[in-house]
Amino acid sequence: MRKKITVVGAGNVGATCAQELARRDYADVVLVDIIPSFPQGKALDINQAGAVLGYEPAMTGSNGYEETAGSDVVVVTAGRPRSPGMSRDDLVATNEAIVSAVTKEAVRHSPDSIIVVVSNPLDAMCHVAKATSRFRKHRVVGMAGILDTARFATFISQELDVSVKDVTAVVLGGHGDQMVPVVSATNVGGVPLPELMPKARIRKLVERTKFGGGELVGLLGTSAWYAPGAAAAQMVDSICLDEKRILPCTAYLEGEYGIDGLYMGVPVKLGTGGVEEIVKLRLTVDEKKMLRASAAAVRDVVSVLGRS
Repeated sequence: MRKKITVVGAGNVGATCAQELARRDYADVVLVDIIPSFPQGKALDINQAGAVLGYEPAMTGSNGYEETAGSDVVVVTAGRPRSPGMSRDDLVATNEAIVSAVTKEAVRHSPDSIIVVVSNPLDAMCHVAKATSRFRKHRVVGMAGILDTARFATFISQELDVSVKDVTAVVLGGHGDQMVPVVSATNVGGVPLPELMPKARIRKLVERTKFGGGELVGLLGTSAWYAPGAAAAQMVDSICLDEKRILPCTAYLEGEYGIDGLYMGVPVKLGTGGVEEIVKLRLTVDEKKMLRASAAAVRDVVSVLGRS
């Protein structure tokens, strides 16, 4: 029996995620947006691409949520994107209202779903989705670490002129400027990164990763969408296909890594039950310190919720 997936938000990220999922050809996908005819047009276009790429036309566009009923996974990409000069924190008030509203409608029609949050500021929006849905913590998870890790891995492969397929990296913490690229857990073909390049070059790549989203906003004039959409689709794959991948995702912590009552990016085992396990990674003293600083920054953003 085919799975059913809802993607809320037919903008760049949502449409990219929906197309990636359509190409997998294991699920019926409903693309939802408030703009009249917009998600219907995107769905029709993606369906027609199936005749070229070899997947079945199983995409539906909708301006409501009736057609989303019974979804296994709901991906929330709705919200205002970043523009030049805007931090993720600036988005809190606007996107809190949007994410709360779409989550309420989505879970009303799909009460047994898993929610994957993509909207920014990501960590705070996970809190909004969890509070609105009243789902248990394992059923609300955020997409951030996969994207940030992909950026780190890409920079490493370009710097060393090696295949990105051989780069194993991980980025933890909040989805912001204080994220933590974990150098101690990064290797290329099994060779630790510090053995392949000097510390000064590694520091430059770490800093570029931390501000990777801002770099793209500066180039594009808005937030990125290809890599975020692909990252969200990878999470949906692991949930719907019960792959139990170990992926860096934004999960609700209750004491893990010394952090309590906060959504943070950590390695998790992702399967049909959502976050099935939070994986403990051994960090250096400096990495632990940076993770605590990242947690403090996330708490500052979360503390703004509900004030608007």
